[in-house]
Amino acid sequence: MNSTLISPANSSYLGIPGTVLFVLIPAVGALVFTYIMAKRFAPLLQMQHDPRLNQLPNRFSRLLKFGIFQWRQPRYMFAGVLHILLFSGFMVLALRSTALIFVGVVDGFHGDFGVVYGILKDIAATLVFIVAFIAMVRRGIFKPKRYEVPSKYGKDHTGEAVLVLLLIIGLVTCDMMFEASQAAAQIQNGFEPQQMLPTTGPWVFTLLFAGVTPSVLQTIHLSSYLLHELIFFSFLCLLPFGKHFHVITSLPNVFLGKNRKGIIKPVLWGVTDEELDALDSIGVKKFEDFTWKHILDFYSCVDCGRCADNCPANAVGRPLSPRFISIKCRDYGFKRYPLFGEKGPEDELLIGTALEEDEIWSCTTCGACEEECPVMIEYIDKIVDVRRGMVDEGMVPQSLQKPLSALEKRGNPWGKMEKKRADWTKEEEFSADYPIKIIDGEETAETLYFVDSITSYDDRMQDLGRATARILTDAAIDFGILGVQERDSGHEVGRFGEESLAQMLREHNTEVIKESGVKRIVTADPHAFNALKNDYKDLPPVEHISQTILKCVKDGKLSFKPVEDSTKVYTYHDPCYLGRHNETYDDPRQVLDAIPGLQTAEMERCRDRSFCCGGGGLMLFFEPEEEQRMGVLRVEMAQQAGANVIVTACPFCLLNIEDAIKVAGLEDQLEVIDLVELVDRQILRD
Repeated sequence: MNSTLISPANSSYLGIPGTVLFVLIPAVGALVFTYIMAKRFAPLLQMQHDPRLNQLPNRFSRLLKFGIFQWRQPRYMFAGVLHILLFSGFMVLALRSTALIFVGVVDGFHGDFGVVYGILKDIAATLVFIVAFIAMVRRGIFKPKRYEVPSKYGKDHTGEAVLVLLLIIGLVTCDMMFEASQAAAQIQNGFEPQQMLPTTGPWVFTLLFAGVTPSVLQTIHLSSYLLHELIFFSFLCLLPFGKHFHVITSLPNVFLGKNRKGIIKPVLWGVTDEELDALDSIGVKKFEDFTWKHILDFYSCVDCGRCADNCPANAVGRPLSPRFISIKCRDYGFKRYPLFGEKGPEDELLIGTALEEDEIWSCTTCGACEEECPVMIEYIDKIVDVRRGMVDEGMVPQSLQKPLSALEKRGNPWGKMEKKRADWTKEEEFSADYPIKIIDGEETAETLYFVDSITSYDDRMQDLGRATARILTDAAIDFGILGVQERDSGHEVGRFGEESLAQMLREHNTEVIKESGVKRIVTADPHAFNALKNDYKDLPPVEHISQTILKCVKDGKLSFKPVEDSTKVYTYHDPCYLGRHNETYDDPRQVLDAIPGLQTAEMERCRDRSFCCGGGGLMLFFEPEEEQRMGVLRVEMAQQAGANVIVTACPFCLLNIEDAIKVAGLEDQLEVIDLVELVDRQILRD
């Protein structure tokens, strides 16, 4: 390429040789950046152990899908497309920005990588300029609601976002001006410049510079390069100070994410259940009780508000916004481990400083925040860990103390007698036609129907137990129940932070199930399903009843009669622990599709975006501060979908939605039924 302008390496700036200046700027920039990053990542070495390098093929696959290809971004289509274009542009321009560093140091180095890359670079620079400008206007003027920062959470982050977008615009503009000034000078001197794609930024600037004098072109050329380098290294050093830290940490965070859904981390990695009692402290009480991965999560928060926008607790006015758990803990970490000076006091508790009790207890662990997060931040583990610390300190809400005490004494949150656990099987009309085996050493069965507490003791939910038993019998499945030997699955106990009690319940049920000799387990409760599948160890395979029913339908063991009223419209509500946590979306829907004449409609919030009913497990006993009930919002969504009947597959959802229909005054317009009740009603029997 014919050069007609003096290169930055051969120039001087205020008497400073270009080669000296452009060695100095990267050196200082790299030194400052290294210092900041060392200080930011030093706290991770103080945190708890968290093994994250297993199952590497899965991790690389997730990095490619969610990190490189930005799989979750289009869930918010406009913002997602903007982000994908910005990210893609940066990926293309990374090589150009790196090469430009050497332009000021090595005489004759042009940083060109061929015509194809040159065209891609010009397109990328133009897109980044346009997208950054649109994003800046959108963030600064239109201000989507999910970006808002309530006063209780501190200052608004719009200024930081706009500043970074301005730096990005400045970065690509300087590069385009640097290249265009050279091209314009070449054209004036009769040389052929490097090929540019028409309508791209460098091409436009080349046209604008067509009549500019050589001396001015030289000034533009050198000034734009200097400014580019100053912006580049300033931008780099600015990233670790706020939400844009995610530019550096998000890809590692995605790579190091969980490999399985539905699980929660143990109290401490490498500590057995038997060793828990010997621990002086359980859970997260101080900042250093978090794992290093949790701190990386805090650093990686994009502050996009998607988690809060989908959080049901936030939607009904509970004092919880997942986004601000990350932001508050990140900012607290920055203060605790400052860039200069001593770190904060050792004995300072998180509750009352960075976090508040009410926000931690407000979470239903539905998983909506984690499902939506584009950088795969793990909220539930942190919330459960903080709850563990609060329980260890005796900070348990009054409304939860009684059910937790009952679980410890009686194995169920209602405190009812153990001997009454199988009373639902003794209902006169039912027991005459469907005698249920109690697996007690004398009776054996191939399949265990794990009933769990709510279906065993709640009068309304006992109907689900009987419906499930009739379905299993009609499908010729050899099954039994544990009866008095069964205890609560402990699912919510563990997620409410009472780890010792959860461990006790797991140990008891595990021992009884193993002694029973069953080959598989079926349950109609998604909470029990998730616990038995993901919290317990070394059990037989576990199925939710919807999966069992679908298999029986496909095998011809069950068939259905048409619905009596084909004008009714049914909508399916995805329970959180069946759907998001275990990705069982299609089985219940395929069962509904197998019933002749049954019309279905989907709610807007369905499948992995389903809206929590708010009644899972011990949440039935919790009395939160809220403006509206989650269940009421959910039944309104069903009404908007044109449904007459809500079908769910969880006893907690059934109970909560039934109550919500009454509270909303929609008894004459909506009804709710569990999948097993509907199937039981529609089974074609001889």
